[in-house]
Amino acid sequence: MVERFHLVMGSMHERVERCGVDGEYHRVDHDGNHVRKREMHISLIVNIDFDVISDEDDDVVLALSSTKSTSTLLILYPKSSLASQRHPIQFKAPSLTFSRCDAMQLSLCLSKPAQHLKNPIMAASGSGSIMWFRKGLRIHDNPALDYASKGSDFVYPVFVIDPHYMEPDPKAFSPGSRLAGLNRIRFLLESLVDLDTSLKKLGSRLLILKGEPGQVLIRCLKEWGVKKLCFEYDTDPHYQALDIRVKEYASAAGIEVFSPVSHTLFNPADIIQRNGGKPPLTYQSFLKLAGQPSWASSPLLTSISSLPPVGDVGSCEISEVPTIKDLGYGDIEQEWIPFRGGESEALKRLKESISDKEWVANFEKPKGNPSAFVKPATTVLSPYLKFGCLSSRYFYQCLQDVYKNVQKHTSPPVSLAGQLLWRDFFYTVAFGTPNFDRMEGNKLCKQIPWNDDDELLAAWREARTGYPWIDAIMVQLRKWGWMHHLARHSVACFLTRGDLFLHWERGRDVFERLLIDSDWAINNGNWLWLSCSSFFYQYNRIYSPISFGKKYDPNGDYIRHFLPVLKDMPKEYIYEPWTAPPGIQRKAKCIIGRDYPKPVVYHDSASKECKRKLAEAYALNQKLNGQLSQEDLDNLRRKLEQDEDIEPKIRRQRQKVGHLT
Repeated sequence: MVERFHLVMGSMHERVERCGVDGEYHRVDHDGNHVRKREMHISLIVNIDFDVISDEDDDVVLALSSTKSTSTLLILYPKSSLASQRHPIQFKAPSLTFSRCDAMQLSLCLSKPAQHLKNPIMAASGSGSIMWFRKGLRIHDNPALDYASKGSDFVYPVFVIDPHYMEPDPKAFSPGSRLAGLNRIRFLLESLVDLDTSLKKLGSRLLILKGEPGQVLIRCLKEWGVKKLCFEYDTDPHYQALDIRVKEYASAAGIEVFSPVSHTLFNPADIIQRNGGKPPLTYQSFLKLAGQPSWASSPLLTSISSLPPVGDVGSCEISEVPTIKDLGYGDIEQEWIPFRGGESEALKRLKESISDKEWVANFEKPKGNPSAFVKPATTVLSPYLKFGCLSSRYFYQCLQDVYKNVQKHTSPPVSLAGQLLWRDFFYTVAFGTPNFDRMEGNKLCKQIPWNDDDELLAAWREARTGYPWIDAIMVQLRKWGWMHHLARHSVACFLTRGDLFLHWERGRDVFERLLIDSDWAINNGNWLWLSCSSFFYQYNRIYSPISFGKKYDPNGDYIRHFLPVLKDMPKEYIYEPWTAPPGIQRKAKCIIGRDYPKPVVYHDSASKECKRKLAEAYALNQKLNGQLSQEDLDNLRRKLEQDEDIEPKIRRQRQKVGHLT
């Protein structure tokens, strides 16, 4: 069968035929002869609504727009403008219509599109929407994206590169920007590339812009003339302030704003309202208020068949997703990291996790193995939830499907579903608590006079504490951007209430920079918890930097992997290498104090001093809150002063450790 279409290219009136089944379209001269050297390429933009026809040897391509009955030539695009992703110059050209049936035949017999024509930007005519991606970097269960596409002739999928978040900061203690380490930036870029790939399969593409997000979005709203702005609701203070600015402009301009809650299982504002305007401060009270999610038994939108094309971008600078090198990091050598960003990888990991129904049913968070690194003892889905590559709602529904098909399973707070509910708990408390990310002005946080010691902080941050279990965890954090939650507990306890008595905010900042799954609400909530500043107050219960890791990994394989300087140390000394005799150290090629540091504190004495200081701080907080009399506070202080003088003992033990080698 031969399909014939008349079109206008430049000033010539020519006919195009598709011959055979090879997918090639050829020019036909006026005598009906094929001009094979000049090949035509067809690229379908979305279903059969828009088609682009290009002759590789010509300087322009044609855009065809379909109505219910006809398809009409709209404009000619210079190819150079498509290649540079800049605003195409529009030419006046004679229009041509042909039947809808012919348009369908054309669209069903597509050739392989020329590389420069994949997902081009179309001229905007009609109603349009902006889909503003921040988190929620996915297609499945994305109600903002779904709403943006409904009733829109074109949709602009936008992500704004914020230089403060992405570009190098030479003053930072690790490679990365002022706000994020390189591992998280890399993960984000991979997620954006994956999202762009998915959008292109749907006939669209991701538009990357650069600048301060609020300014960039307002400029796009002004220039693109859209009717709707859609984005996922975010409770983080940064986005709350940003969204107010953008919404104010959109409202004044008569632009509809649609911002659904889809990053969490529940709307934190609803939970707080049910609790009389205050956030629930315990997990159990949160569960009672939350109940079952309203959408739990309803099917979520897990796929989209197509999207409207991208509209005319005007003078806005559009680019592809940048690489690490494009951002200014040069040819930086990166460690192998087992976690690749993106929705595709997230769904793959989810499928692998829930396929083991017995493991899902029996999952109990406290029983995980923090030393497992070849195959981590958890799903490692937290970074995908953080960036919204995976919908927490879809994850929750998948878990419920597993639970329905097993005889018994664990329950919150220890189950896998319980971990998603913990996430929502912290989101809700953080959203309803002013100054949640600091001690000062935070009504939930105990006021504790933490020490301020930059040298100790640097030793902890740079894996130089002299405690292999702690240092191995910090090396994994720096290299991978992730570690098991019990490993996080160990190093957080060591920094704060366990050994060093340093401010939890200092540790929070390190995690915020280095973790690929760092989440404002969860990171701050966990540090408040682990420092016994809020939520958890049993400060006498600490994680030993020696015995805790040994319980899971007596041979020290985890330490040997991340601290190869200790790989030949006998297992009897791997957790306390300073106790190894000099001969053993020489044989292991690891002399303590030279090849690996001596302990920065003596754990037994340091932990006792931390407990003493916390006891006094707790008593002072009770006094300030009217729960303790001045007389009781004075008695407690006298009792603590009569206890053994621990500070000199710490110094003596450090000297003793130094003499071992």
